[in-house]
Amino acid sequence: MNVTPPPRGAQAALRAIRLLKAFTPDRPEQSLGDLSARLGLNKSTAHRLLAALESESLVERDPERGTYRLGAGTVALGVQALAGSDLRSRVHPVLERLAALSGETATLEVLVEDNVVILDEVEGRHMVGTGGHTGTRWAAHATSTGKAILAAVTEEWPVPAESTLPAFTAQTMTSPERLSEGLAAVRRRGYATAVDELEEGFTGVAAAFCDPDGRVRGALSLSGPTSRLTVRRRAELGRLLAAEAQALSGMA
Repeated sequence: MNVTPPPRGAQAALRAIRLLKAFTPDRPEQSLGDLSARLGLNKSTAHRLLAALESESLVERDPERGTYRLGAGTVALGVQALAGSDLRSRVHPVLERLAALSGETATLEVLVEDNVVILDEVEGRHMVGTGGHTGTRWAAHATSTGKAILAAVTEEWPVPAESTLPAFTAQTMTSPERLSEGLAAVRRRGYATAVDELEEGFTGVAAAFCDPDGRVRGALSLSGPTSRLTVRRRAELGRLLAAEAQALSGMA
């Protein structure tokens, strides 16, 4: 196999890219020593490259532990890459239809590590509602979209016995038992809900969709104030979302 050599003068850029790639789900946070040893760099070179990456928010440093992890800038780049694909343009008409039928804000969200990122949204017609959050990310375990995707990705919630998931409200599911039960319920009914779990007074309903090969691509959601999204209303919206997600899953 022929491998195209990197252009001359690109050594620093390649080292910086390799530093970014060194952060994995198994090693999300690493020390300067760990990174320099793994990549065969001396510490001064690794430190200089990390400082440059930190200046662009591509990595962030924990001042107490002295460790590094990927920064918000990498998420923003990921969102831009996804936006450049055909996923957003293909799903946008579905969001417009959902918002028109329900009156609530409709979103397309994808899973990025332990968070969901809002890739696209169409605001509802109600004066009291949500909107203006494209590109933001939220903890997957506290959102309807996150639970919908996780329920479709795995049959078991992949958290340790001692959960360290943050609680945003008193309703946030943080124990492995509650989360496992919640994901099983999502699989049974075909849609997920998050009632006052991310923020008091905010409710979301979501359903995940796949590509024709069965790989999960993202989730559709409808959200609004809890006072308006009653138990009966959540069931109606859930059935609507599940039908749209199923139709999307059958498209090439």
